[in-house]
Amino acid sequence: MKLAVTSLEHIHKKGRFGNYQKQSGKKLLEISEVKNLAIIHLVQYKKSKIQPSTIKVEDLDLPLESLKVTTNKETRILWNAPRTWLIISNKKNIVSTIKNTCDNENFAVTDISHSRAVIQIKGLQAKEVLKKGCPININKITVNHCSGTVFNGITVVVDFVDNNPDTFNLFALRSFGETFYHHITDAALEFGYAGI
Repeated sequence: MKLAVTSLEHIHKKGRFGNYQKQSGKKLLEISEVKNLAIIHLVQYKKSKIQPSTIKVEDLDLPLESLKVTTNKETRILWNAPRTWLIISNKKNIVSTIKNTCDNENFAVTDISHSRAVIQIKGLQAKEVLKKGCPININKITVNHCSGTVFNGITVVVDFVDNNPDTFNLFALRSFGETFYHHITDAALEFGYAGI
């Protein structure tokens, strides 16, 4: 069952594009839209007396250091700002799980799932594609780290998911989804990519 029409529903193309003829299958970049994710914005109120280090969501600690990500197979918690996190999950009941752990006296829990376009780029040249539009030093980001940045002027969150091969989830506002997708795919043409 489809949850909703995504911002890239009629934009994302499957197939091989760009300079793919010179690349073997394992070296070819893959670009896909990540669908049906729950994206929850969790903010701890300033008046809260609870220590964030005592909170667990899906048996994961809330990361307390900037740029850190805690993760298991279904859920990733991204440090977004002091006392602020993005919780990304494949679990359908994640909102109720978070609300049971983080009461409304101490936390604001906002489901922003349908306000984001999520693109995954995977492959040996993924960092090179990101370098074309991001001012941050992509080489210094390691697995299970994230960063808020811009890509060709569009505000994004970059989440480094895996390094075998390099895999990044890129989050942009839904209204910028189509433009962001075209910027990413255009930057990938030099290396060739497969739309998955």
